[in-house]
Amino acid sequence: MDAAIRDHFANLTALAHSHLDEVKILEEDRTPQRSLFRLSAKYHHYRVFITEIITRQIRKYRSYVLDGERIVAGFDNAADPRALRLKYGHIGEEHIGELVPHLHLENKTKLELTKEMECPEFIVWLETHLLGRPKCENE
Repeated sequence: MDAAIRDHFANLTALAHSHLDEVKILEEDRTPQRSLFRLSAKYHHYRVFITEIITRQIRKYRSYVLDGERIVAGFDNAADPRALRLKYGHIGEEHIGELVPHLHLENKTKLELTKEMECPEFIVWLETHLLGRPKCENE
């Protein structure tokens, strides 16, 4: 698992460098129980933050775009009570801790359910929703 995760994080870093500016790896840490990767970058004037936590059972992610201090969009798959309520109509014990892919919009005042979001799809979302920046030639 460790080599695959190391390769995955290297691919995330390469993808970020090919599409974003001022890429900084904030944290990369692996223990036998979990692997953590966090980076920050810029996309035009927007700030971008990407986090992945991988264990043997789950992959948690957060990919956020900020304009100043305002959250433009935030994709994650947390056990968010609002997302659970939107998905199931209620929050029951059977769903406690369940990871639900969702999107925060308008400084977290709106929430939509989504499919799982991988980093390449997040980059495409940036390019199609924010200023229409073209894709790199090598993609």
